[in-house]
Amino acid sequence: MKPTLFEKIALGLSGLTAFAVGASILFMPHAFYASYGIALGDDADLLSELRAPGAGLVGFGLLMLLGIRRHALLPVSIAAALTVFIAFPIGRFVGLAVDGPPSGNVIVALVVELIVAAFCLAAFRRRIWQPASRPSTAQPVR
Repeated sequence: MKPTLFEKIALGLSGLTAFAVGASILFMPHAFYASYGIALGDDADLLSELRAPGAGLVGFGLLMLLGIRRHALLPVSIAAALTVFIAFPIGRFVGLAVDGPPSGNVIVALVVELIVAAFCLAAFRRRIWQPASRPSTAQPVR
């Protein structure tokens, strides 16, 4: 099934957001985290641990964007968008509960993630709740 315009916009928004954040973490971690008031220093282990999930976000962002044009990838693209933009806020809420409130910039990131998640849930709601299609049992014509 082809994606609707609303679904394409949701995949575009989520894909571009994930790609941009991931690329920033991957290629400019010091600048990215400085925007949150976090000084990283030069610890190669820490930078590696940050760049790796940054690369993952780049990959998920590309997968979300591919679903716009490649309809065979649409279910995977939708799953990626929902997973990323629901998991990030959950992780931040765990942090709030365990560690206390973060800086205002991190709260802004949480709000953006919740907005993208809500947008994706609204766009994909009919696909999420529809029963899985069953394989055809029709016999080939001979």
